[in-house]
Amino acid sequence: MANQSQRYWLTFAAERAKRPLIWELSKKFDLIFDIRSASVTDKVGLIALELTGKPKTIATAVKWLRRKKVEVDPIELDVIEG
Repeated sequence: MANQSQRYWLTFAAERAKRPLIWELSKKFDLIFDIRSASVTDKVGLIALELTGKPKTIATAVKWLRRKKVEVDPIELDVIEG
């Protein structure tokens, strides 16, 4: 199956920012990731992350992030590229 790219908003409590979740994601899954935007305050973290790889691997990575208490919401590219 061909690789695909999907963008997600990752939202998490600021205390989760102390854990290197993106690094763990890169070690655990065979995906290419690109941080498109990021902002972390003392209350919340928000990352726009693009994942490229096999669709099944992306789905597994998203489930893994959700188990780590990260809110993961797809970004609809047609809305952005309009």
